[in-house]
Amino acid sequence: MGYYYFDWTYLLLIPGLILGLWAQAQVKTTFERYSKVSTRLGRPAYEAVADLLRRNGNQQVIIKRVSGSLTDHYDPRNETLNLSEDVYDSCSVAALGVAAHEAGHAMQKQTNYAPLNLRSAAVPVVNIGSTLATPLFVLGLILSWKPLLTIGIVAFSLSVLFALITLPVEFDASRRAVQMLRDGGYVTADELDGVQKVLRAAALTYVASAVTSLLSLLRLILIARRRDD
Repeated sequence: MGYYYFDWTYLLLIPGLILGLWAQAQVKTTFERYSKVSTRLGRPAYEAVADLLRRNGNQQVIIKRVSGSLTDHYDPRNETLNLSEDVYDSCSVAALGVAAHEAGHAMQKQTNYAPLNLRSAAVPVVNIGSTLATPLFVLGLILSWKPLLTIGIVAFSLSVLFALITLPVEFDASRRAVQMLRDGGYVTADELDGVQKVLRAAALTYVASAVTSLLSLLRLILIARRRDD
């Protein structure tokens, strides 16, 4: 008769999982709600954000359409602002909020915002670390070799650090988006309230990612310490 061994450290991941699912649900429902609300100006998001950037002295950014839903992102390497199919042509409050948020990242690039530069510089190292972390840690467990466990934990810590650096970058981009929209008169007070709700919902996903990364790191540390006992 065999026995089942339950690793209680898996319980540490549950709060992060719940928070992540809740954050995704919030993004979906909030975006869908404000996708049905058109702005007073009635300008497509790509056109409005191009004008917003121009009026803020940023004319080098190239705005592109990309496939997918909520795949919007700004690439500081080639200064392209990529808007998803749900956002590019839409005149909705949700689309304008998302597009303005990406414009916020473009303005971070123009103003040499330190956390964005740090995050961009960390990407290659983080990619390598996240790829090697799990194999190294598992191999360390199999071989019962503490140095490998430590290297695996350090490699995973890079992903945690990246998630933490991402928070101020995303929060600041949303702050810039709201300020540019408000100062430029692109939205009414009610529309700005909708934009802020969309951006707050999106910010929750980054918070959930950071929490999940921290809890996963804690789990690896506890497993490694247990092996020392």
